[in-house]
Amino acid sequence: MQAEPKKSLVGEEYEVEVGPVAHGGHCIARTDEGQVLFVRHALPGERVLARVTDGEEGARFLRADAVEILTASKDRIEPPCPYAGPGQCGGCDWQHAKPGAQRRLKGEVLAEQLKRLADLTPEEAGWDGTVVPAEGDKLPTGQVPQWRTRVQYAVDTETGLAGLRRHRSHEVEAIDHCMIAAPGVSELGIEKRDWSGMETVEAIAATGSQDRQVILTPRPGGRLPIVELDRPVSVLRVEEKDGGVHRVHGRPFVRERADDRTYRVGNGGFWQVHPKSADTLVTAVMQGLLPRKGDMALDLYCGVGLFAGALADRVGEAGAVLGIESGKRAVEDARHNLAAFDRVRIEQGKVEAVLPRTGITEVDLIVLDPPRAGAGRRTVEHLSSLGARRIAYVACDPAALARDLGYFRDGGYRVRMLRAFDLFPMTHHLECVAILEPVGKGA
Repeated sequence: MQAEPKKSLVGEEYEVEVGPVAHGGHCIARTDEGQVLFVRHALPGERVLARVTDGEEGARFLRADAVEILTASKDRIEPPCPYAGPGQCGGCDWQHAKPGAQRRLKGEVLAEQLKRLADLTPEEAGWDGTVVPAEGDKLPTGQVPQWRTRVQYAVDTETGLAGLRRHRSHEVEAIDHCMIAAPGVSELGIEKRDWSGMETVEAIAATGSQDRQVILTPRPGGRLPIVELDRPVSVLRVEEKDGGVHRVHGRPFVRERADDRTYRVGNGGFWQVHPKSADTLVTAVMQGLLPRKGDMALDLYCGVGLFAGALADRVGEAGAVLGIESGKRAVEDARHNLAAFDRVRIEQGKVEAVLPRTGITEVDLIVLDPPRAGAGRRTVEHLSSLGARRIAYVACDPAALARDLGYFRDGGYRVRMLRAFDLFPMTHHLECVAILEPVGKGA
């Protein structure tokens, strides 16, 4: 006999006191019955009317939006963006919070994850508790940094206009301008064109060059439009059959600039989104590692070679750098970008598969910048066995970072220093650089 389906609570409203911030751009509250609510568009300490957006009776938790603010936090402001709010664009989490409050909330999330998943206090992690804005991003309340150099627009099937998706939804919020988009993206005029037949339109504005690119993903059977934008661009398309990215016209890559070097990034490959990110992270990593001439270094999940290039410059001709990256096109770009260095080698494949095959048993330095899920216990165990003098872990997810720091502790490494950067203003995301060293060293 089948159990009766549980009653959906979507649309139900609860008057609640908002508790602490949680990982993911929401705060925690509880109904009078004790059911947990993850509430967006709220701030800690507020009393709000929360409307359920996802969940059913008996669920461990419900998702909700704060649709009316009954008692406001002193950190609350009117969202500068007209598309930010319940049921609207899902791109920004904290438009309703003062800039300083946003960074404080991110710091609270990082501290909570470090304690819960790695049993580390900020002091034990060598972190002063601050989340540092990028150069030029510390703006007065009500002003928004224009930082997003890569924006993926969704196309409305009925109007053919490009917009942004609503939170946890395929529905498209029509916009005429994204406030956090970099000027090089905004000046293309994506929002003014008809993109009928397309699923998405990704716009890229390179840092340090005038390269602009759009990547079109057609709907099944959709025909590519003639792309006429307000600035010159190269055009690529995503193939329906294999998901590959192919050139339509113009260059198949953009040129990004960081650490006094130009990097080719092809076919919409990964590059840091904030124009200051690459230099900020390279500086933090190199200051933490303190490379020496003759060092042997690993750059894992190396992408197009950003950290490998910085390491190669600093370890000199007597040193060596091995980069490992799973993406075929990224490996091609990394080899092109670092061709001037005789003692840099880039291998293609997953780190956990390639690194054991290299036969490397000892290194001086390691940089790893894994995907959002983190490196994982098996990879961390292998890295801990290589005896590196220092390890730099670059992370965009505090939970994955904290889990892996716990694994490194099991492998005999402690966190010497941790720095946190607000390289995704208005969102819940942040970037961290943790520097690790063997336990006992420097103690």
